[in-house]
Amino acid sequence: MTSVEDETVVAEALASNGVAEPTEASGAEKRRRRTRPVPPITFDEALTLGLAIQEHAAGQKVRRLTLFENMNREADSNASRALITGSFQYGVTLGSYRSEHLELTPDGAVATSSDASPSQRFAAQFKLAVEKNELFRKVYENFKGNRLPTTSVLKDYVLSEGIDRDFANECVETFVVNVKFLGLLRTIAGAERLLTKEHILEDMEKLGALAVSKRTPQVIEGTVASDPVEVTTVVDVQVRDPMSETCFYIAPIGQPDSEERQHSDLFMGSLVEPALQEFGMKLVRADHITDPGLISKQVIEYIVRAPLVIADLSFHNPNVFYELALRHAVRKPIVQLSRIADRLPFDVREFRTVQIDTTSIYTLVPRLDTYRSEIASQIRMTMESNDQGENPLTIFYPGFWSMD
Repeated sequence: MTSVEDETVVAEALASNGVAEPTEASGAEKRRRRTRPVPPITFDEALTLGLAIQEHAAGQKVRRLTLFENMNREADSNASRALITGSFQYGVTLGSYRSEHLELTPDGAVATSSDASPSQRFAAQFKLAVEKNELFRKVYENFKGNRLPTTSVLKDYVLSEGIDRDFANECVETFVVNVKFLGLLRTIAGAERLLTKEHILEDMEKLGALAVSKRTPQVIEGTVASDPVEVTTVVDVQVRDPMSETCFYIAPIGQPDSEERQHSDLFMGSLVEPALQEFGMKLVRADHITDPGLISKQVIEYIVRAPLVIADLSFHNPNVFYELALRHAVRKPIVQLSRIADRLPFDVREFRTVQIDTTSIYTLVPRLDTYRSEIASQIRMTMESNDQGENPLTIFYPGFWSMD
């Protein structure tokens, strides 16, 4: 791609984020401008594009439009652009969201190949997800082989490396999600430890089996960034109305003292609310609505108007799925989470869900920080996307909202 084309990509990326091209920025705008130090999506999401090339094009160079048609995605949506950009920044694929063709890099081909050995796949994925990014490599080298510190300690470390404070949480959360995907986080003696790459490779040699996560990455909403040059963003200083600061929590509430109520309170207080803190959003659950009026009307208003909905699909509660369907109909951002023991229904399991293992308190407690980071990462990527919420209706019946 020529330098002129690069400049065009940057301008389009900035414009799609509602940001004017920065060549004539004022002094105040320059002070607010920040450079994103890590890719805008997590590694497992970036790997999705490489896996799609393997599946639909046998690992060969493929037309971008053809690939996304086979993936049942809009090629020019913001989420698709972010997927291409993130995949490029991690080093999985070559080509920008304006390129005619996309192709795997040599490392990306190994990282997604079913013909490569488990150890070869893991080594390639580790290189792309951790070693290629200077900040991620430094965090790994500093804490490997030890107990994973709290997110506040990790944040202090990335700040000491000169990372802008506006992006510190994002850096930590993306790193934690990446190393968890690689299987580098393991609960040992009641604490989560960051294993070394060599430890995982030794385990693979001993067991003859893949020790990293086997789940298929899901494509979710991402943030638009440039490819392959740096992108800057502007800190939002707009005044928002009260509803715009609200996240509505769809959850199985149940009767007081029921298992469902205890579960919902635990997830809300220990996972969801802490994950929302950095975004300055207030969490509202249906039983906490104190305004006078018809509760059903108020719940629907939150579902329709809130900028973010987090849906806990545990227990397969029918009210939760009904409210989730209403949210699908208005095409706004959703983050899904669930107990790992609950098998998700077909219609929603294709969408990325933060799965939480609640089978034992002895494994749940050491992982709380990791789960919070996963939820926060999904919130960020969902909220930063300019696309309307992606769900079965938007994918398989995109013309529904244009009907008279």
